[in-house]
Amino acid sequence: MALTQVSSMTTTANTLADAMEHTLALNSTSTVPPSKTMRFERKLGNSELSYYLPSRENGVNDMYLHISFRAPTRCVRGRRPELVWAILRLRHPLLASNIVMNDYDDVRFVYTTHQSPEAALLDAQASLRYGSQTKDELLESYLNGPRTLSDKQLSCLFLSSPDFTQNGLPDASEASTDAIHECEYAMCTTHFLGDGMALHQFSNDFFGLLGGDKSDSELRILLDEEWQKRWADVNPQTQVLPSCMEDCLPPSSGSKFQHVAEKVDFIRNQEKQIGGHSFPRRSGKPCRTTVSLVPIEADRTGKILKLCKANGVSISAAMFAICNLAWAKIAKDKKELPMMMYSALNMRPYLIPNQTLYNSYWFLAVGYFNIILPSFLPGSCDENKIFWHRARAAKEQSTRAAKSRMIVPRARQMAHERGVRAKAWGKEDDEKAAGTWKAPPPAPPKPADASKAPSTALVGLSLLGNLDGIYKHATFPDLQLHLLTTGTRQRPGGMLLYSYTFAGKLWVNFGYDENGFDKEVIDEFWGNVLTGVDTFLSSPQLTSRI
Repeated sequence: MALTQVSSMTTTANTLADAMEHTLALNSTSTVPPSKTMRFERKLGNSELSYYLPSRENGVNDMYLHISFRAPTRCVRGRRPELVWAILRLRHPLLASNIVMNDYDDVRFVYTTHQSPEAALLDAQASLRYGSQTKDELLESYLNGPRTLSDKQLSCLFLSSPDFTQNGLPDASEASTDAIHECEYAMCTTHFLGDGMALHQFSNDFFGLLGGDKSDSELRILLDEEWQKRWADVNPQTQVLPSCMEDCLPPSSGSKFQHVAEKVDFIRNQEKQIGGHSFPRRSGKPCRTTVSLVPIEADRTGKILKLCKANGVSISAAMFAICNLAWAKIAKDKKELPMMMYSALNMRPYLIPNQTLYNSYWFLAVGYFNIILPSFLPGSCDENKIFWHRARAAKEQSTRAAKSRMIVPRARQMAHERGVRAKAWGKEDDEKAAGTWKAPPPAPPKPADASKAPSTALVGLSLLGNLDGIYKHATFPDLQLHLLTTGTRQRPGGMLLYSYTFAGKLWVNFGYDENGFDKEVIDEFWGNVLTGVDTFLSSPQLTSRI
C-alpha cells in the first residue's frame, strides 16, 4: 500500500524547536542517583509450569500479538518507541525477567533491578527490533523460524516499516515532516508469562504512550519517575513479582471434607467431558504453522452483532455453532458421539488482587472449559433453526462454566493436574534427549471399561470478544490501528481458531500445523466455517426460536 503523504508545511521555527526538543530528550542524562541492583524471584505455579516445561525445546505456545497501524513521523521516530517500551517494562517486571530452572519442581522467575533509568533504557533497546518486514514476513519468521524467545529473554517487541532502518526512523531526514508511515507491531512473549488479556491491555498502553500527547522529553522524564518510585527506596523484602494464579485463588475452607468434595466434583465434571471426533492426522514432517485471517466489513459486522443479540446469543456462541455445523457436514462416522470443542476461561474476575509494588496485569490467569454439541444434522429440521438452537446451547454451557460455584476449586485442581503431567513429561523428554530414559515395565492388563466415553476435542476456539472495549482508540488519535492478528508457535498437530471484533470489524483467524493434518479435510472444514458465517449470520430475517 502506498504511503499517504500529508502536508509538510511547517515553519522553520517550529521545525527547529521540535528537532531540538527531540534531541534533548534523547541525549539527556538523568539526575536520578544510581542504585544498587537487587534480585527478586519466585517459583512458577502449576499453570505456569504446564506452559514452561513443554516450551523449552522449540518455543511451543510462545505468543504473539500483531497490529498493523499508520503513524505520523513524530510517533515513531528516533528513540520514542524505546522510551515507551522501557517505561512499560519497568511497570511490568515479568517482561524483563528471566527463568532459572533448578528442578522440575523448582523453576523460578528472576528479576534483577536496573541501577538507573539509563540502564533500563539500554535493556529495553536490546529487546526491541526494528525492521522493514511485512506482516507475513514477521509472522513466518516468528512462527516457523528458530525460536525468538528464551529463558534469558521472555519478551520481545518488533516494529517494522518500509521506512525504517535497523535503528528505526532516522531523526535528521524525517524530523521536519508529517509523513504517514505504514507500520507493523508485534509483541511477543512466552505463554507462561501471561495470557491474551495481558497482551491486549499492554498493547493499548503501548499505543496510548506512543501516540499520546507527551513529548519525547516528557516521556524521558516519565521513565525517570517510574524508576525512581520503584527503586529509590525499595525494601529487598518487598513483593515485586506478581503472584501466580493459584496463590491468588480464594482459599477453600481447608477442611478434609471440603478437599475430598472438591476432588470428587472435579472427577465427576471431567467424566462429563465427552467428545469422539478429531481431524485425520499426518506425521513425518516438521510442524509448519499457517494462518488464515478473514475480516468482515464494519457495516456487515454491525448487522451480524444485532442478529446475534436478537437471537439471544453472543458472536462467541455463534462461532461454536458454526464450527459444529462445519464439522457435522464432514463427519462420516461416530455420529452417535458428540463433538467437543475447548476454550480458555479468563480467571481474573475470580482472583484476589495482586498486592505488589507494581499491581501488574502481566501474569497467567486462564482456566478451561468445553462445549459439547451433537455431531449430526437432523434431516427433518431447518438448518438455520438448528444453528441458532446450538448457538443458544453453547451460550448456556459457557455461562454455566463461568458462573459455577465450583469454578475456583475446579481451576485449582486442573492447574495441579496439568502441572503434574507437565513435570512427568518434561522429565521424560530430558531423559530421552540424554539417552538415559528407560521405558517403565508394562502395567498389568485392566479389564476393558466399555462404559468409559472418549474425551477428544476436535478444535480449540479462542473467542476474545470485543477488543475495541480494550483499545481506547480515542486516546491515541494520531495512530490508526486497522488490522490485528494473534496466535502462538504450535506443537505438531496444533490448531486454534480465533474470533474477535477490532476496529469495528469481525475477524476470524485460523492457525494450524499444515503438515499435521489431512489437507483436504482441513480445507473443507475451513470453507464450511466461512460459508457458515455467510449463511447463518447474514440473514435479513431474524430466526424464531425452537
